[in-house]
Amino acid sequence: MTVRIRAATESDLPEIRALYEPFVESTAITFAYDTPSVSDLESKLDEKTHHPWLVCEFDGDLVGYAYAGPVRQRDAYQWAIETSVYVAPAFQRRGVARGLYTSLLDILDRQGYVTAFAVITTPNPASIAFHESFDFERVGRFEHVGYKHDAWHDVEWWCHDLKAGRDRPDTPDDPLSVATAQAHEWWDTALARGVGLIDDAGAN
Repeated sequence: MTVRIRAATESDLPEIRALYEPFVESTAITFAYDTPSVSDLESKLDEKTHHPWLVCEFDGDLVGYAYAGPVRQRDAYQWAIETSVYVAPAFQRRGVARGLYTSLLDILDRQGYVTAFAVITTPNPASIAFHESFDFERVGRFEHVGYKHDAWHDVEWWCHDLKAGRDRPDTPDDPLSVATAQAHEWWDTALARGVGLIDDAGAN
């Protein structure tokens, strides 16, 4: 079986929408009430000039995706990003999420981002354990902040220092665009690192 992690393209968006839809309809993992249309996703992808959106394929079939987005729109926030990952249920527990996150966080670091945040609807012990394995730390909790599926839900914010063990720049350069990042050799190296963590034979 051939496993690949690569940048998402517009042709992936119908599959991304189909993968995301059950999470919208059946869970509070995402607070979205309605699944975005493909045209909505096209607009989001077009906006992500500086925020990577990666997909994982098994023999050409899209089985997961991960992406980064802005935390806030003010200029001073530009070195902070929010990350998310979704994997088709049939391909969970095979390292797909770990592979995608490994590649994504590596790329974000090299682009010049400093802090990554994850927003987790609780309870979700699996997601918390997953983020802890990447050295995310809980930095905040909002109780009863979201209402979905006839219930109020708590949300936790988790933070990852992309420069852990290194000094933060005193005068940071603007983060690289995705197009510029893709032109560097380290882009493919980061994707390969993620692929190397995925079980292409069966569940772990």
